[in-house]
Amino acid sequence: MRLSVIGTGYLGAVHAACMAHLGHEVVAYDTDASKIAALSAGTSPFYEPGFDELLSTVLATGRLRFTQSVQEAVSGAAVHFVCVGTPQLAGSDAANIEYVNSAFRAVVANADCDGLIVGKSTVPVGTAQRLAEEVAKTSSGLEVAWNPEFLREGKAIEDTLQPDRLVFGVTSEYAEQALQDVYATLLDGGTPYLTADLPTSELVKVAANAFLATKISFINAMAEVCEIVDADVTVLSRALGYDERIGKRFLNAGLGFGGGCLPKDIRAFSARAGELGASDALRFLHEVDKINLRRREKAVSVARAVVGGEFLGKSIAVLGAAFKPNSDDVRDSPALNVAAAMHLKGADVRVHDPKAIDNAKARFPTLGYFDSAEEACRKADLIVLATEWDEYINIDPEAFRALVKVPRLLDTRNVIDREAWSRAGWQVYSLGRGGLHV
Repeated sequence: MRLSVIGTGYLGAVHAACMAHLGHEVVAYDTDASKIAALSAGTSPFYEPGFDELLSTVLATGRLRFTQSVQEAVSGAAVHFVCVGTPQLAGSDAANIEYVNSAFRAVVANADCDGLIVGKSTVPVGTAQRLAEEVAKTSSGLEVAWNPEFLREGKAIEDTLQPDRLVFGVTSEYAEQALQDVYATLLDGGTPYLTADLPTSELVKVAANAFLATKISFINAMAEVCEIVDADVTVLSRALGYDERIGKRFLNAGLGFGGGCLPKDIRAFSARAGELGASDALRFLHEVDKINLRRREKAVSVARAVVGGEFLGKSIAVLGAAFKPNSDDVRDSPALNVAAAMHLKGADVRVHDPKAIDNAKARFPTLGYFDSAEEACRKADLIVLATEWDEYINIDPEAFRALVKVPRLLDTRNVIDREAWSRAGWQVYSLGRGGLHV
């Protein structure tokens, strides 16, 4: 099947490559010339495990092309996937959907045959219905559907080719059949799918993100209590996780969530609820957001206390800049936020990350950046483990003790072996595990 993909950011580029991998002919469009050039040459503009290899493979088949011409992308396509961003609106918690609106208008203006326009972007509920009505007024041959994405950075290819579910927001049998045809290989392989109306399909993604954010903030709220009474949140979490009604996933206390989705999506969801007159129903998400941000403040407070109550003149090594491991994304990164906050309070902050240094430099150019964890930690008064990359979890505490000025570690993610580090002569502090009151 001939498909177009509008937008080649993280979602669009991965989706285009995966659809080509499934055997479809795909042309992906973006306005960014440098991005199109890089993707056309088989080079990803972002880090995602396995994506460069997949991209090169499908480009070699001839089934995937990238273009700056929306007409070239749209022409002859039976299904058009809209994969553009919906960032937080400046000065508001609401989502900015101007890119979605523009993408739909571009498809309608350039389509030369009947087809389906499928939104994958995360949008405020009601957007799909409005767009469907607008498209119906200007084109009798195009129909709107919604197919929300559920990608996890670091596992995007797996989540696209082996999803735990597919959701089709449709208004006709034609639209449902078209999406079944697109995903036939996955459906034949046993992937479950649900057919829904347009509003429900929009709500699935934001509701899922709201639930995950709530679960993360719940265990971090428990960490706040544990810090006061000298309890251990990691043991508490394990005990709760054995309850099958709760489950252990997303129940790891630490520095909290970040990235380009969860923070802005829960804010946009709350804002939309307010517009619909249902602000009370989602009032709890404001507290979820506040708990999450408090973890960053807590990490900074603990770090300051550990180094003697004052950052001035202290060297702090921050291991991690990306918001999560296996990603180079620093949008709303707790790790980078903590690093910047300590720098603003007078610390000499030395940052390392395996993949996110360039993006971090663009956001906070005044921090110190190093090509290796060893260099970042040299002569440090404190190491702050801020992103749980495997290479940090597996650091040899004996070897690193010889590098630092003072063997002190703040584990904000509760991932290191505290006993092993302590035996190696380190003072170890972990968020939510008691032992230090600030």
